[in-house]
Amino acid sequence: MNINSSPDTMNAARVGITPGYMSGFGNSFETEALPGALPIGRNSPQQCAYGLYAEQLSGSPFTAPRGANERSWLYRIRPSVLHSGHFTKADIGLWRTAPCLEHDMPISQLRWDPMPIPSGPVTFLEGIHTITTAGDAATQAGMAGHVYLITASMVDQHFYNADGEMLFVPQQGSLRFVTEFGVIDIGPQEIAVIPRGVKFRLEVPAGPARGYMCENYGGALTLPERGPIGANCLANSRDFLTPVAAYEDRDTPTELFVKWGGQLYSTKLGHSPIDVVAWHGNYAPYKYDLRTFSPVGAIAFDHPDPSIFTVLTSPSETAGTANIDFVIFPERWAVAENTFRPPWYHMNIMSEFMGLICGVYDARPQGFTPGGISLHNCMLPHGPDRQAFDHASFGEQKPVKMTGSMAFMFETRFPQRVTKHGATTPALQIDYADCWNGLEKRFDPNRP
Repeated sequence: MNINSSPDTMNAARVGITPGYMSGFGNSFETEALPGALPIGRNSPQQCAYGLYAEQLSGSPFTAPRGANERSWLYRIRPSVLHSGHFTKADIGLWRTAPCLEHDMPISQLRWDPMPIPSGPVTFLEGIHTITTAGDAATQAGMAGHVYLITASMVDQHFYNADGEMLFVPQQGSLRFVTEFGVIDIGPQEIAVIPRGVKFRLEVPAGPARGYMCENYGGALTLPERGPIGANCLANSRDFLTPVAAYEDRDTPTELFVKWGGQLYSTKLGHSPIDVVAWHGNYAPYKYDLRTFSPVGAIAFDHPDPSIFTVLTSPSETAGTANIDFVIFPERWAVAENTFRPPWYHMNIMSEFMGLICGVYDARPQGFTPGGISLHNCMLPHGPDRQAFDHASFGEQKPVKMTGSMAFMFETRFPQRVTKHGATTPALQIDYADCWNGLEKRFDPNRP
């Protein structure tokens, strides 16, 4: 796909591009926007077709095992050394990076109302509001949980993140990622993952957008092992989509922003960095429709562990202990008999940042609305409120289809620290922990 260089065509292309995709997770893809742009039988020929430059983008050390080795070869109009000039420090706004200890907040279970979308023009970089950070980006461990509030597209601005990959979860409005690998469109109940180092600009083609973003400092997100579940269900590889090559040959001024070491830097360019005419490899952005997730669950009794709802996981050096798990609670049937069906009361070594995309979350139906957030940190107890407890304990247990709802969690092995913005925003529900006050003592030693 060639996005022409004339201003009139360029403006039309920003509105009317129809992205193309390739199917599969972790595949070694190849795609070219001009015939013959990809070299055959080699990666770096003496001369590339069309006068292009060959460049490798590595997402892992060169010596990583084959199953974890990530890299792509890009054939671009200019090499990336010409996409960076003299950098100057830029205002990072409300974006924060771990470790971030800017607010000494007492421990507690926390919940936030949906944050209002601004009325004025706010682009992606201005619209990031960090709520929690965990771990240490410099050691490539941990994450940050953000809310984005965007009302305007990036124009003549581009960005890449050197600190981590980014998982976007829209709640309201659609997003368009014009990346150097191609174009990705997503809306609510879809996600997009942009690997670290990948340049893009973010557009909002259909008006204001609100959602969540997980910044992963650790190992790249991948599909979880299914274990006894076997070869099928959960998130299936075929449902992940990677964009086909698209490029801009546009010699007009633009600004490139880079997040590096928790700081934001910018440099001026005389051309668009979205200039990859062809590429091949397995390190690339992708999208996934959460509605294609195939849930499994109890068909006799007992509520299984929430890990059965894991879509993607960022592994750590300890087997079975995730740096991040991305977990969803989609539409599904509840059929377990003589069972307390909502998630049980528990304390957990993992820390849970939860968001609600649409509908009602069954364990806490009051006060948790789409666009909101809850935080249940390491070893802080949580579970259903009184209303959910009564319904689950005394309601008729017939098969019920849970419809119209989609919730998710960014779950990490690290404690999540609340930022100053997260601790002081009016959206914070000061009395959230009171939702369990109605759970009165029910013990009676004379009644089995």
